[in-house]
This record gives sequence, C-alpha cells and structure tokens, in this order.
Amino acid sequence: MFNKFTKNIKPYVDAQLLLARKTTANGDMPPAFKYLENAHVLGQESTYLHVKVHFMMFLWALRSMDFRELVGQLFRMVGAATKTAFGLVPSGNTGGANVSPFKVMPISKEHAQCIENAKKDI
Repeated sequence: MFNKFTKNIKPYVDAQLLLARKTTANGDMPPAFKYLENAHVLGQESTYLHVKVHFMMFLWALRSMDFRELVGQLFRMVGAATKTAFGLVPSGNTGGANVSPFKVMPISKEHAQCIENAKKDI
C-alpha cells in the first residue's frame, strides 16, 4: 500500500503526531503545533503523510479557533494531495499558515538524519 519511503518515515512522523495529540489533550496548543510542524518536515515527501499532517494541522486550527490557520490548511491540503507525488515540496517547510507554502527552510540535523535513514532502503 505505501511506498518504501512512506513505510520507513512513518514511525518518525507517527511519534511526532502522538506527541501532538498528547500535548493537545493537555490543552497545550502552541507546543502541539510544533510537533505537527516536525511531522510535516519529516513526512512531506510522502503524499499520504503530507496530506495527513495537514489534516491534523486543520483539526488543530479548528480546536484553536484559528481562522487564518484553518483557511491556510485547506489550501495546503489541496497542494499536498496534488503536488507531492511530483516532488513539488519545499524542503524543510514547516507547513503552517505562518510561512509561505513555497518557502524552502533549513532542516534540523535530527530530522535530516531521520529522512536520510528512511531513504536508505529505497
């Protein structure tokens, strides 16, 4: 069902999504979004994970009553669903409405290592 990159990076993305869910459950919304951004950086080369993370960001925006983020995530979900398979993703972009969806951003060493590890078996 998943390609090798998606299968290999999924545990890293899922770990960040779990932290986001736990933090959200505690009512700590800003830190929860940071975990979602981490998940986005890690999974944005996988169409499935890219769309999933934007959907989770959409739900975060809904819970936070953040209209700007809500609208931004709708736009980004469409882009993720239609552009990711063609490699049209800006490396390191954190995925929030506070940054351009086209902006390339630096990737932390930790995240770069996770991505590199996920690509080793491809």
